[in-house]
Amino acid sequence: MKRILAIAVAAILACTGLMACSGRSDAEASNAGSDGKIEVVATIFPAYDWVMTILGDKAEDTDVTLLLDNGVDLHSYQPTAEDISKIAACDVFIYVGGESDEWVEDVLAQATNKDMVVINMLETLGDAVKDEEIVEGMEHEHEHEDGEDEDADHDHDGDEADEDHDHEHEEEKDEHVWLSLRNAKALCSEFAVALEKVSPENKDAYEANLKAYEDKLDELDAKYAEAVKNGSKDTVLFGDRFPFRYLVDDYNLNYFAAFAGCSAETEASFETVVFLSEKVDELKLPAILKIEGDNDKLANTIKDNTTDKNQAILTLDSLQATSTKDYQAGRTYLSVMEENLEVLKEALK
Repeated sequence: MKRILAIAVAAILACTGLMACSGRSDAEASNAGSDGKIEVVATIFPAYDWVMTILGDKAEDTDVTLLLDNGVDLHSYQPTAEDISKIAACDVFIYVGGESDEWVEDVLAQATNKDMVVINMLETLGDAVKDEEIVEGMEHEHEHEDGEDEDADHDHDGDEADEDHDHEHEEEKDEHVWLSLRNAKALCSEFAVALEKVSPENKDAYEANLKAYEDKLDELDAKYAEAVKNGSKDTVLFGDRFPFRYLVDDYNLNYFAAFAGCSAETEASFETVVFLSEKVDELKLPAILKIEGDNDKLANTIKDNTTDKNQAILTLDSLQATSTKDYQAGRTYLSVMEENLEVLKEALK
């Protein structure tokens, strides 16, 4: 799949390159800065929202683009020719930097703005980034007994295929870094520095907006810590993917889940359903959690296999489907995380 995506990106880059060479001027080839505004492109909603918050009143002098708009999933996103054109000419580009963003390197190599400020969120956080983990009871996407079975199951064609296969078996980084309020604070600080580089005349405004937002993040962080302290449970259980490792680790919570955060699986095995149902009974959990979206089938199946069958099915929002339309309606990173806090209180009571 990743090789197919790389080929698709290369094809788009070739097409946009031909367009640039077919008599179009630099101004025509670029859609950035034509109105004198700073151009910022962010792949995910939390980064978009943080940029808008730091800009504050200066947002009217800046064009901020959210690439993964209209509920597009980070793990399946493929850039369009228009997306690539926006990135190539922008002043600031912000992306997560995990395996889902492997296409970025090729796009940046074709950037027309060589002074672009680029922020890789995983690189910014450094040692705070965690490996994606498989915990007890969680489905494995690729299970092999040993190297011989693995070779028997897969038909590789030459060294290139072997390289791709080896790469896919490396430890993946958990990309969902934005779900830690503490990571959010560190990333916002870096975003402010980037904005100051491209519009230094607004430095004081950016720093004031950053400080005010950091105070709000700290306040909400303290509320999460208090909620966990006051809860009667210290474990959450997901009948779904689990992108919340950064959140639970911040407050020393335990978790069980059907799938890892970046998993593409949606069907759990009988063994996984039984394991999770028994955990609900064993720990007397009041709720089974899922992420945003309409699919609560697995959570309800787990519930139906418990002894009491009376657990609440609750939703924690991982901010992977939030759009600019939601933002315009007043939905923000902080508002979603505040809603998540109330859900967490219910799950831990």
